[in-house]
Amino acid sequence: MKLRLNLASFLLVLTTTCLYGGTNALPFLSPVFGDHMVLQRGKPNTFWGWTKPGETVRIELAGKSAKATAGKDGRWEIKIEPPKGVGPYSLALTGSQSITLNDFLVGDVWLCGGQSNMEFPLSRAQDGEADVKAADHPEIRFFVVKSQPAYAPAQTVQGTWRVCSPESVTQDGGVPAVAYYFAMKVQQETGVPIGLIKDCVGGTPAEAWTSSSALRKLKEFDSALDEVQRLHGKGGPEYGNYVMHWYDEYDAGQKNNAWASPELDESDWKTVMLPGGFREFGVPDAPSVCYFRKTIELPEPLPTGPAVLKLGVVEKMDTTQINGKWVGASAWVENPRSYFIGKDVLKPGKNIITVRVFKTKADGGFQSKSGDLKLVLGDETEIPLAGEWKGKLSVDAKPPHPLPLGFENWPVMPSVLYSGMIAPIAPIALTGALWYQGEANTSKAYQYRTLLPAMIADWRATFRQGDFPFYVVSLPAFMQRHQKPGGEDGWTQLREAHLMTGNTVRNCATVVTVDTGDANDIHPRDKKVVGERLARVALAKHYGKQVTSEGPTFASLKQIPGALEIHFTHTDGGLVVKGEKLGEFAIAGEDHKWEWADAKIVGNTVVVSSAKMPQPIAVRYAWQANPVATLYNGAGLPACPFRTDDWSKDSLTTAR
Repeated sequence: MKLRLNLASFLLVLTTTCLYGGTNALPFLSPVFGDHMVLQRGKPNTFWGWTKPGETVRIELAGKSAKATAGKDGRWEIKIEPPKGVGPYSLALTGSQSITLNDFLVGDVWLCGGQSNMEFPLSRAQDGEADVKAADHPEIRFFVVKSQPAYAPAQTVQGTWRVCSPESVTQDGGVPAVAYYFAMKVQQETGVPIGLIKDCVGGTPAEAWTSSSALRKLKEFDSALDEVQRLHGKGGPEYGNYVMHWYDEYDAGQKNNAWASPELDESDWKTVMLPGGFREFGVPDAPSVCYFRKTIELPEPLPTGPAVLKLGVVEKMDTTQINGKWVGASAWVENPRSYFIGKDVLKPGKNIITVRVFKTKADGGFQSKSGDLKLVLGDETEIPLAGEWKGKLSVDAKPPHPLPLGFENWPVMPSVLYSGMIAPIAPIALTGALWYQGEANTSKAYQYRTLLPAMIADWRATFRQGDFPFYVVSLPAFMQRHQKPGGEDGWTQLREAHLMTGNTVRNCATVVTVDTGDANDIHPRDKKVVGERLARVALAKHYGKQVTSEGPTFASLKQIPGALEIHFTHTDGGLVVKGEKLGEFAIAGEDHKWEWADAKIVGNTVVVSSAKMPQPIAVRYAWQANPVATLYNGAGLPACPFRTDDWSKDSLTTAR
């Protein structure tokens, strides 16, 4: 008798073969579950994995049991109620395999998402060295989701649950400092074990963390989503960014890493001078990709301690290797470039530095003075790198040559981190989410007003647990202060979008950090204040504690002769000035021209005026990227930046 399969049956056989045979087999239990995890209290917990279609899987936990049958795709899901106590407990899972999970606690699980300021590890925080040594807290556990862009929803992630200890908090990239300080305060105040799921990637925009179906509804990401879909259909690496696919297609020097190889024959390369180096190839004003190589001699033995390669400011993107080994690459954050060199990269004697530069502007490429190009060895010895290099043109990208849709070399494509890092961990049971992100969206801050609420709704639908708490960190101070009043930028507008989301989205809140930050560093080190303010919000809004969680918030404006009287809510303990003077407030009249205002506290109001402005009608507070922000309440929480006008343009390009 002949075996006949219809298409559906054939695909089922093919899928089953992939799932349960060879190296591509999906796991019996999703890797998001494991020893030492925290199981969410107070709600059913969903476990899932893969086995043979139709097979029964059974789970036993603290005297309770549940079972499920795997579907046609081999996936099974079981819901089970957690024990009433804290634990530790063990859990047994049986089916085609038998698995026991040990030493897990019952508590609250918080998903920690965003970009580099959420990713920022405890070890690098202010006082981080001491806090790492003291991080012996077995009631706090964490799981680090490994970075994984995907062009279609992935099935699994990589990661391991770890008990908080001085050793573990520096592993797998480290526990996020903000999340750690949040967990410390919540756990101390409630006695509830806390599980943290670190699910963040530096430099990433919110659209990368939102599903394609949610983004399609916004209509603003269609062309980029079409490109993701095209690349997915084409197959190959899933970088999550545009520029690396562009390199694969056009950059001759990248193939087999040939132009960075220490064995490369440089006889046909030109001698060029850095800084500079592009005019010799006929592309002084045009977009282009050029490679530069320099041979240096290092002493034996090499000085101990970390070495740093400094290249100054580079436009637009560099990719740097030493002896054929990757050292660093960036299109934004590390500017001027400063790359710590890993172990076993440098060696005594001859070393070859290779820098690939994708220049997009007429004055692009190396933009710093000669003295800024140097290698600093572990003993602080400086080896100058300016001067003669060997160079070669790889891509002459002047029109009509196509350019990539973006130049970032990290995951920025819409939906790719949702597909790779959010979808695969759902529907794990959660208490809520902490979100510290926005820096990458400041160039389109008005778009963020709809994007962030759409992402929140998307996550809530994905995890299927209702409108769980979603707490957002507003951006700290950054960049140089504007001296003219009333101006704004993308950083300011992004803060406004954060606050609007916190005020309008159900079970959402925004944590103000405008009084913190660093004008010269997008990664401020004082993460404890951020984590503890997040904890205040959670304690007040979710745990029902009598804790002040909000600073003074604009309520209404009253015109009085020659001045404006500002009324606030959340003035717990009264209005307070921290610093030399109350600021910064700007006022404007009918002509929309802004002047700095004199401000004074009168009871629970602030009165603002200016001799230059006899009839003000509008006021702004802390309305720039790096403002003076000294208004607090008696509980020590800062006032929310605000404006009473709606005169902003619909779009601004922020400085980076």
